Amino acid sequence: MPRHARLPLWDDKSPEQKIETLRDQMLELYRHQMGGALAEIVAQLDAHQPADAKEARDMQRIKALIATHPNIMSMHCEIGHITASAAIAHPASGRTLLHWHKRLNRWLQVGGHVDFETDIALAALREAREETGLPDLAHFPSGAAPKPIDYDVHTIPEVDDFPAHLHLDFRYALVTNKPDALAPASGESTRFRWLSFAEALSRSDAIDDSLRRLLRKAASLFGFEIDR
Repeated sequence: MPRHARLPLWDDKSPEQKIETLRDQMLELYRHQMGGALAEIVAQLDAHQPADAKEARDMQRIKALIATHPNIMSMHCEIGHITASAAIAHPASGRTLLHWHKRLNRWLQVGGHVDFETDIALAALREAREETGLPDLAHFPSGAAPKPIDYDVHTIPEVDDFPAHLHLDFRYALVTNKPDALAPASGESTRFRWLSFAEALSRSDAIDDSLRRLLRKAASLFGFEIDR
């Protein structure tokens, strides 16, 4: 509920009080504008079955951050923000696509920030298309409202004047029938690898546990057999 104006009034407030008042007003606007979208996100989280204790903790953390930070979908949220990513598969060859993240120096799924969007699934598709240039990318399975297959919270380290912050990553499954049509947008990483799911999972020195979990889920979703 919006709060009533309090003394001292604006003209009598100190600079610090004015900043705090502006912050409160901004968060009230986020609560009003984003309340419905955030409620839908929480409902999706409530319906999702976590694969392990780490994912379960991360899902609870996401819900707690949504409750306390109504601007959690904005990059201006200082503690962190929601991101969108995807595991991409080429069903005919049973392969998945990894790309080398230049700043983090490891293999990752494609993905990025939510740019003033409330549809996180659409943001994941947009980011994947921008990063890969694959023209026919689509959510899998088709014919239903896309939902994340995995959730992960991780810390992005401080770089230059960007502070360390959290990425609350919503992860989807995408499919392409044109794996050779890679054409990343200008400025995007150009280092990609098409690997079988088993080959990708075997790169223990180059992928982290959360990506390993995502790949196992995606392989199962697409019906690919992998060693456990």
